[in-house]
Amino acid sequence: MYFCAMEKLTNKEEEVLHALWSLNKGFVKEVVAQLPVGNHYNTVSTIVRNLEDKGYVAHQAFGKTHQYYPTVSKEAYSKAFMQTATQRYFDNSYKNMVSFFAKEEKISADELREILAIIEKK
Repeated sequence: MYFCAMEKLTNKEEEVLHALWSLNKGFVKEVVAQLPVGNHYNTVSTIVRNLEDKGYVAHQAFGKTHQYYPTVSKEAYSKAFMQTATQRYFDNSYKNMVSFFAKEEKISADELREILAIIEKK
């Protein structure tokens, strides 16, 4: 999977990309089936084409229909997302980010110990 410039995605674009990561590849009707009820075929088709324009998705043609697949891995997208969030909201400090989650009680002492063990193993 190639790495494109990580342009910010809308919530709907992320939702569709998550569906494609789950499928690995799929036709629009298969993507629609992965999404919550109420997502219409034409809307999802437009979102998939937008993701393709942004470089997150590519397709293989089968006659007049297209099978889409992600060109950016979930891991690469997650890494870029976290780097951006850390820069924007935590003064580029992972310490500040972890402290935030600890103060908000979103991370336990046991989880922090697990993180420390991971860091110490590197």
